[in-house]
Amino acid sequence: MVGEGVRIGVVTVSDRVHRGESEDESGPAVVDYLSRVLSGPWEAVTRVVPDEVERIRGVLEELADEAACCLVIATGGTGPAPRDVTPEAVESVCAKVLPGFGEAMRAASLPRVPTAILARQSAGVRGSTLILALPGTPGAVAECLAAVFAAVPHAVRLIGGLRLETAPDVVAPDPH
Repeated sequence: MVGEGVRIGVVTVSDRVHRGESEDESGPAVVDYLSRVLSGPWEAVTRVVPDEVERIRGVLEELADEAACCLVIATGGTGPAPRDVTPEAVESVCAKVLPGFGEAMRAASLPRVPTAILARQSAGVRGSTLILALPGTPGAVAECLAAVFAAVPHAVRLIGGLRLETAPDVVAPDPH
């Protein structure tokens, strides 16, 4: 059935949040955005991991393979700093990389944030799961998701995932 059983993984990648030194703001920003754009039933499956490739890989594999999430959105760890390794983790678990998502997200941010060119947003496909890697600030989460979300439901359907129902006043419904 359309929308039934839709699970979406939300992964916050942050050493400080994982250690309890700061509050997670980007994970809830993803959930808030999805709550506005999705009109059908769905469930968020949230995780917080440190900036470590193996830990990020493990949670992405778990959410795609075991939790059966049709979409996983990771936030944080996309910059050029040595511990920013989310794109490497995403690419290592995906059979296909979808560079258009990262390009669109950077293009949306660049007019407002000149340093957006340093960001390494990415996306890929693992089985029937679409995985997106976004920057780790709430503003960037909303901006980046708004730039690409119109393509997300269609991409999820193309790879065999469940249909994501969208609020037509926010995102045009998937015609497929």
